[in-house]
Amino acid sequence: MAHAYTPGLRVSEFTLLEKVRRLPLLGEVTVEVGDKVTHEQVVARTRLPGDVQSMNIAHRLSIEASDLPRYMLKEQGDEIEKGEVIAESKSFFGLFKTTCDSPIRGTIETLSTVTGQALLREPPIPVEVTAYVDGVVSAVHEEEGATIQTWGAFIQGIFGVGGETSGKLRVVVDGPGVGLTGDNIPDRAEGEILVGGARVTMEAIDQARKAGARGIIAGGFDDEDLKTLLGHDLGVAITGHENLGITLVLTEGFGEISMAERTFELLSENEGLLACINGATQIRAGVIRPEIVIPKLDQEKPAASGGESLSLGLREGSRVRIIREPNFGSLGHVTGLPPELVAMECETKVRVLRVKLDSGEEYPLPRANVEMIET
Repeated sequence: MAHAYTPGLRVSEFTLLEKVRRLPLLGEVTVEVGDKVTHEQVVARTRLPGDVQSMNIAHRLSIEASDLPRYMLKEQGDEIEKGEVIAESKSFFGLFKTTCDSPIRGTIETLSTVTGQALLREPPIPVEVTAYVDGVVSAVHEEEGATIQTWGAFIQGIFGVGGETSGKLRVVVDGPGVGLTGDNIPDRAEGEILVGGARVTMEAIDQARKAGARGIIAGGFDDEDLKTLLGHDLGVAITGHENLGITLVLTEGFGEISMAERTFELLSENEGLLACINGATQIRAGVIRPEIVIPKLDQEKPAASGGESLSLGLREGSRVRIIREPNFGSLGHVTGLPPELVAMECETKVRVLRVKLDSGEEYPLPRANVEMIET
């Protein structure tokens, strides 16, 4: 049987996942292989060097650069406080003096008798990497981090903003086609991930932040509202580092678009459970999709099979989503994969597939117009 490879969007009820957690530079790993960890547990930590400020002490004291050590009250490597006098010169038998006060708290990193300058470094910045998901440490990367293995539900989105967060799932609409507005947002939602259906409004996001929600999962969003949320045009679609007070994951795309029924059902089935979400998105080489992970470590695991099976690509019966107009966002399944090239309206010859939509319609489409929903 013919098959083809095409971008895939995963929506899995129960699967094996591995999350590699790495520090931005070498540090200390705090876990060992086999350790059970929670999503908030620190698995590695390090300290980023603080910012450096330059201070021309020789110029301020009107001295020769080579004489700098004679006028220093602090030496290279000493700790200093903001406003502390670190150098001083006296004149007219000590009646007059000129001082240099430290503009920061930190340490004196270097003193130069060539330039007369001191480099002052601010205190190091502590960085901690958490497990992100409840699971078991399957590997330790010396001085770098660890790999966390977990079993659970896994859903990939189309677009998101905001970084990693977690909370209990709470469905606040009646169905996948119901939009998420301010009226749907509960008064109290501390530490929760709210699930909508179709388009989420800017009003709903504002209300959710006020109610204490950590994240929102919805089908669609308006691109003008995205500008309002970010405070600027997105430009190159690389997200995940925004400090918005909430993480947003879109499962379908932009505009008035309903969440896929299977996705909504899966989220509804897991209401009340912990969900770990990440809005990080990269739409270019090395694609990164936003994700929803619902750990289920207490659920019975399937028989060992050497890990997750390798996708065989697009086949007859595969679930797909249309990613270009017409019928953008519609779901269906593949009914045929003819091998011959077919001329399109623009006269370009391309490989096509036949798709039967959930609405019952069936017609051919270029294979580039769909993405596979991997389950």
